[in-house]
Amino acid sequence: MAQTKFDKQVEETAESLVFGIGRFLAGRPMDGVKRTDATFWRSGTRVLPKVEGRVSRSSYRAGWRRLTFRISALAAASTGGYQAGWVHQDATVATAQQIWADPDPAIAALEQTGVAAASTAAVGTAAYLALTRKRRELMREWVLPLHEALALPLRLPEQTDPRRYLHIPRNFSEDDAVIRVDVPGRLDFSKDLVVDIITTKLALQGVTFSWHLAGRETYVTVKKTRKPPAKAAFKDPKVREIVAAAKESAPVIGIGSAGRIVSVDLDAESPHILVNASTGGGKSVTLRCIACQMLHHGSRVFVLDTKRISHPWAHGIDGVTYCRDIADIHDQLIALGMEGRRRTRVADELGIDADPKAIGPRLLILLEEVNATMKQLARYWEKTRESGDPKVSPAVDALNEILYMGRQLRMHVLLVAQSATARALGGPEVREQFSTRILARYSVNAWRMLAPEVHPAPKSTKHHGRAQVVSGGSARETQILFFTEAEAREWATTGKKAAAADGTAPVQLHKPPADSLSDTRPTGTGELPPTHEPSASRNRAADAHNLPPASAAAPDELAAHATPPAAPPAPAVVDDDQAVGLREAAEHHLHGITLAALRFARANDSTFPSPAGKRGAELLYRVGDLKKWARNRPRAATGTTDLD
Repeated sequence: MAQTKFDKQVEETAESLVFGIGRFLAGRPMDGVKRTDATFWRSGTRVLPKVEGRVSRSSYRAGWRRLTFRISALAAASTGGYQAGWVHQDATVATAQQIWADPDPAIAALEQTGVAAASTAAVGTAAYLALTRKRRELMREWVLPLHEALALPLRLPEQTDPRRYLHIPRNFSEDDAVIRVDVPGRLDFSKDLVVDIITTKLALQGVTFSWHLAGRETYVTVKKTRKPPAKAAFKDPKVREIVAAAKESAPVIGIGSAGRIVSVDLDAESPHILVNASTGGGKSVTLRCIACQMLHHGSRVFVLDTKRISHPWAHGIDGVTYCRDIADIHDQLIALGMEGRRRTRVADELGIDADPKAIGPRLLILLEEVNATMKQLARYWEKTRESGDPKVSPAVDALNEILYMGRQLRMHVLLVAQSATARALGGPEVREQFSTRILARYSVNAWRMLAPEVHPAPKSTKHHGRAQVVSGGSARETQILFFTEAEAREWATTGKKAAAADGTAPVQLHKPPADSLSDTRPTGTGELPPTHEPSASRNRAADAHNLPPASAAAPDELAAHATPPAAPPAPAVVDDDQAVGLREAAEHHLHGITLAALRFARANDSTFPSPAGKRGAELLYRVGDLKKWARNRPRAATGTTDLD
């Protein structure tokens, strides 16, 4: 039998009623159209794609909230109707009869009630407008413009309510305010673009962005950073107390935000530190801050400075070896590499339970301007190497050895660069040895190269002494501790002397003997193959480094030198080992230095070499020691000068 039209209507009505009851109990929209990403337990944050028309606020509510509201409203309506129908039935009939008989009192009461209701509504509306004025201003001036700018990059539908994903407090410009922006979980947007839009549209300065992209809820929080102090001078009594209380292995670098102390533990966190800054960025100030604290606790410091004038405060201090000449820097790095291997053997003999201080005092190596120093070391080795020698400078190999094994051996490198590229340091694996990096006045490329794990990159500043200390995947804005040269020298010389834990004399690192210069290249077994380099050729190259170029000689002198000598000259090593008086040294060995200058240096320069013997009443000095002192004595810089 064919179904009639009435039967179809009854069936459709019953089906709609069943679906309506199901939607009612499930807390879903009654029309069956899902407009937002809200679920039964979670509120919605954005409109679904392809949704047209206006989206009400109730569409963003969680299903359980809508169900609770519906049941409460239905119960209230049912209860009110039941009471009104039974309790007030007789009173309603009597009141209606009375009003019909005499309507004037009822009209007067109605007028008074209407006036009171209108007044109450007006007062309530005025109060509501007054209380929500700041919120409406926030929506009009900040939230809606930000929503219009973010809708396209985040690919949000036009019907999205900005209040559902932009959580901006009214005091968002204050220091303790937190801004939260819910972002789509598909992550098909540019984080840099979102950061720029939020910063620009909300006129934010000095903020940090924290991205939370794992799991179901994806959002970014924006917090205002508390700036470090404008200055952190050592002369401040509070700062001096902080430095005095610091551990021997953890020198204070500076003061961070909210007065937090920024330091690095050379034993537990990072054995080596990289300082990257452009000219005037405070590189020498940073090294001076760390080095004087290490000297105060008894460490040995080796300053390898091709600029010659970076650390005048350290000249002549006990425990400081200052190398300014590239030949001496080369030899000192080789000697430090040999010391590292010696400490390795000592640590192996002592065992795992031995006191780390038993292998010797802590050694700190300040390598200034690595970009220029590494090139000069390579050129120096090209001039001095002979057939059969390795192509790579043994000094560079020794530096790499120290970087790979410095933590256990209490040997630490503070490396300074204007651009710490992998090529300048000897490869990307060498750069990875610096887990603590201090960046100041950096470029975007420098940040991406040295701290790619920190995103977005904080804006560089020209504030004097301000730097970013990157360690453990986070960057801390820091005001570097400032020591004047006099304060640094005073603090370095008032601590304990560099000595071993058992009270023995401090370790002495001299220029390695000629025989040991062959042991300079590391192998897979940890030993160094010989380089087959005669000591005489190396000393001749070092002497030639200080002589004027051949083009400056007169033609007669060139002709004289063109004639082969009658007898071979004495080996340079014998010349350097002989003991001479100051007059003979000034006349025959130290060209350009007068006898008066030598006598003045002997009386006033603490780095002047000690006498090697005596001839009557005259003191004798080793020629090699005098030459080394002459090469490394303080004088004008030979290259670019960074007066920071």
